Amino acid sequence: MMCAVASPSLLAHPAPFSFLDVHLGAGALSGRLVVHNPDVAYELKTESAQTLADAAIVAKHAPAIAALLGPRLRFFVDGREVRWSATSVRPLADQDAVEILWTTPVQGLVGRLTISADLFPYDVAHQTFVNVYERGAIMRQEVLNHDRVSVDFFSGTRQGLLAVFTAFTASGIHHIAIGPDHILFVIGLLLLGGSLRRLLAIVTAFTLGHSVTLALATLQIVDPPARLIEPAIALSIVFVGADNLLSGSKGRDVRAWAALAFGLVHGFGFASVLRDAGLPNRALGLSLFSFNLGVEIGQAIIVIVVATGLAMIRRRNPQVAKSIAIAGSIAVTIAGAYWFVERVFA
Repeated sequence: MMCAVASPSLLAHPAPFSFLDVHLGAGALSGRLVVHNPDVAYELKTESAQTLADAAIVAKHAPAIAALLGPRLRFFVDGREVRWSATSVRPLADQDAVEILWTTPVQGLVGRLTISADLFPYDVAHQTFVNVYERGAIMRQEVLNHDRVSVDFFSGTRQGLLAVFTAFTASGIHHIAIGPDHILFVIGLLLLGGSLRRLLAIVTAFTLGHSVTLALATLQIVDPPARLIEPAIALSIVFVGADNLLSGSKGRDVRAWAALAFGLVHGFGFASVLRDAGLPNRALGLSLFSFNLGVEIGQAIIVIVVATGLAMIRRRNPQVAKSIAIAGSIAVTIAGAYWFVERVFA
């Protein structure tokens, strides 16, 4: 409850922050925005911030204030932008601030609400405290700043649950698609090929491993620091590449066990991304399941493409397939070593 408790008292002092309330209602969004006089005066180039304590002066500047903040405070309902309009602009003399009451109509029930606020970009220290209410109860509190200008809120409706499923599944797929370390680890596990049963065992072991730690870290039951996890992920890639090069001479295959063990490490990496996405407390289980499903979909695409391609090459020319496995394993090992050094000493 930090935002709700701290903001009114802090507003009494000149400080680089604003205060935003957002209420989800039937057919409309509405709320209250409080901004400091010095920020408004600077942007409007008025003679003095103190003049904004006068109701007549504020009324005169009301259209300019709304025009200034309109493009900087944006709302998206299920991916579609809705424009807000000010219904009241008045001074809060005791808080050295201006209060803007606003509203915007929406069609149907809100599933996913995205709030974007970069109110005073000239001040990189500026923060916007956001409170989101649904049915009169506060459901989400966030702080937006120069580095984080937007936040997503998922309502408690059926549309909100569907939005959670869609958004977090897409996020899981996206994370795999842009994660070269995870992709290279999976490819490294597939380079030596094997029977369908063997490949399924490897993929299942990796899935089991990262699913366990993804849940533990997301629920903050076990949460090791990133400075340990990121180098460990790089080491897992080194191990897979090196093991591929050594396994041929030793006639053993420990890929399933390696996938399970290092899957535990990779799961912690996935969890950091999931937490940054802003988990909806009322749909924590669904968001966790959806993100993991997205990861599995992305992983399955990689497995199908790589395993199928390698199998085709192996059937047509086993010697070429062997050369690809050796060269690929060397590349995997070098990449993992590079990432390890980079992450330890960066």
